[in-house]
Formats: sequence, structure tokens, C-alpha cells
Amino acid sequence: MKKVLLGMSGGVDSSVAALLLKNAGYEVIGVTMALFDDSSIEGGCLSTSGSADAKLVCDKLGIEHHVIDLKDEFKKCVINNFIDCYKNGTTPNPCVECNKYLKFGALYEYAKQIGCDYIATGHYAKVKDGKLMKSKAKEKDQSYFLYGIKKEILNNILFPLADFNNKEEIRKIALDNDLVVARKKDSQEICFIPNDDYANYLENNMDKLPSKGDFILKDGTILGKHKGIMYYTIGQRKGLGISYKHPLYVTKIDYKNNKVILGEEKDLYSNELIIANINILVDKLPNRAYAKIRYRAKEALATIEEINKDEIKVIFDEPQRSITKGQSVVFYDNDVCLGGGIIK
Repeated sequence: MKKVLLGMSGGVDSSVAALLLKNAGYEVIGVTMALFDDSSIEGGCLSTSGSADAKLVCDKLGIEHHVIDLKDEFKKCVINNFIDCYKNGTTPNPCVECNKYLKFGALYEYAKQIGCDYIATGHYAKVKDGKLMKSKAKEKDQSYFLYGIKKEILNNILFPLADFNNKEEIRKIALDNDLVVARKKDSQEICFIPNDDYANYLENNMDKLPSKGDFILKDGTILGKHKGIMYYTIGQRKGLGISYKHPLYVTKIDYKNNKVILGEEKDLYSNELIIANINILVDKLPNRAYAKIRYRAKEALATIEEINKDEIKVIFDEPQRSITKGQSVVFYDNDVCLGGGIIK
């Protein structure tokens, strides 16, 4: 019997994944990552707040449940990176970092230590023939957040929810099997930030808050003062506190000079970007592929040019709106995720 370590948050998806894996004949061990010292944080991906529910599900299914302490790793790889990005005027994607370093990094190492053949999660994605692919539930697909996984471990990953059409099917399985989490709400987007209020989180966790600076137009005209670059992101229109003859948007954040550049909506569009921190999931990237500049963005056809071993230029056929430093660009060939990198 093959042995699989399943990351469990105490949510519906990972709980149903446990049931499906057991019914498929695997020896399943559930594991919850202890990530926080703050017990007030509820919900969230693989957090301790769901540990009790995860254990209840494991007990019902007759499988082991482990809790492993990854607080230090989470702080180093996810929280510190999140804070540093905002300090430097970029917009991070903590889910990408968590998947890379914790769920498919630290948990994978733990799985090997305890003799597991596979690691699994409740992500909506698929691995087939050593390739990362989109899940059948296209609106729920999470392959974008998984491009940072090491190519060599793909064959040791199971995604039990890969071939379901939608979340409603997963909830029905939970209800039909009387799982305690069947009606549990989906977790918030960023697990370590209460009420999704990232500005308040940064204010409470930065050693030093960014200073105020100038709002300027691209010609250098000063329009007023900003609160600090961490409060702004590319494409932002609301909350600027600037009156002008036409609507203004954040078009660029100049970290070195502590300036926020404002412009018209047309100034948000660009055809080109450069990525670093690249991870490729296929033998070789094609010269042409579809690319997404953020999770909810539409895929767009682009030319891929290697600058050097650490950087790639991406040239889109059609201009893209609000290309944002710190976000990830992920490449696709139909349903196959080819890899990606971080916009620099």
C-alpha cells in the first residue's frame, strides 16, 4: 500500500482529499503546519486554527494526524518576504512562496523522513505524466500558485481534487460523508493577515514605517504627499486623496526616491516585462506561450526571450494592464503549466 502525506488545513478541500485518498487505497497521514504564535488568527491555508477540525476528520476516517512546527520557516520564507517587498515598493504573492518553501518544500522533506511515497494537498490542480496541469474546475484552478514547485518532485505529488468540476461537488461529498467541516466557509485570501487588512498588518509588524513622499506625474509635477509607498500598488485609483482634472492611477512606485507616480489609465498598459526568480517545469520553454501576469488575469499570448540564465523578457502581443513588480508571471501551453517567475 502506497503511503501519502496530506497537508490538512481543517477546511473542506483537504478534508475531502483525505477521504478520496483513503477510498483510493492509500495509507494516508494528515499533517497540519503550525505557522503562527498568534492564536487570534482564524482560518487560512494549513494553519493551526484548523488543526482541531483536521484531527476530527482524521479520527473519523481512521488515519493519523500530525502537527509540525514550521513557524520559523514560515516567518523567514513568507512573512519576512511579504514585509520586505512592501518596504521596497513591490507587491508580493505570499501563496506562491508558501507553496514553494513550505507545502512542497518542508512538508515534502517531512514526507520523505517518515517514509511516504507521495505528498498531497487539496489544491485544484493536476499532475499528469510528470507535468503540472490545470484542474478540471477551471474557475478554481490554482496551478498559477504552484509554478514554483521543483520539477523533479512532480511525480511524487497527488492532487485528489483534480478532476472535479466545481467546489459544490466537493461540499456534497463532505455532506454525504458527514464530515464536520462540510459547511465550513472558505478561508481568507492571505492566511496570516486578519480581515485581509494588509496595511494594518504591516504597520504592526514593520520595524520602521516608510516615510511620506511626493505624488508626481511622469513629467515630474508634484501633486501632493503620499502616506508611504507600502500603501499603494500599481493600478490603484481609490484612496489617493488627489483632486485632478481627470482620474489618476498609480502607474509606478519609485522606491529609491520615495515617489509614487500617477497617470491616466492609458499609462497603465505595457507590452513588456522582465522576470527573475525563474522556475521552469518543462524541459525547455517555448519561444511563444500564453502568460498570466496575476492570478485573476486572462492568459495572453507572448514571446519569451531569455536574457540570461537568471532573467527572461516577456513581450505580449497585446498590452497588459497594471503589470506589477513582485507579482508572478506564469506560462501555459493549453492546460500545461510551463513555469514562471517574479516580475522585476
